[in-house]
Amino acid sequence: MSFVEMRTYDLKIGTANAYASLYREEGYAIQKSHLGEPVGYYVSEVGDLNQIIHMWRYESLEQRSEKRTALFDDPAWLGYVAKIGPMIIRQRNAILYEVLD
Repeated sequence: MSFVEMRTYDLKIGTANAYASLYREEGYAIQKSHLGEPVGYYVSEVGDLNQIIHMWRYESLEQRSEKRTALFDDPAWLGYVAKIGPMIIRQRNAILYEVLD
């Protein structure tokens, strides 16, 4: 059974566009090389604003752990995280299991 991890980042007001641009320019290629293609990567438009929401599919919690460990062992990723960190106020994660598997 696969699952999706949904991550929601609340950003400082006015930083969503800068965050998204930096992700496109630097973060996406690094993250994709370790995690594969995201299920989706979004910026909120209505409702709770100043949010980035992204989702990643994994086949198991073990696979998730292995992929994320490799990601955080990558110095390029750590450099990118240092740039976006000051923009983030709060992070929430949810593990979503498929009902129609």
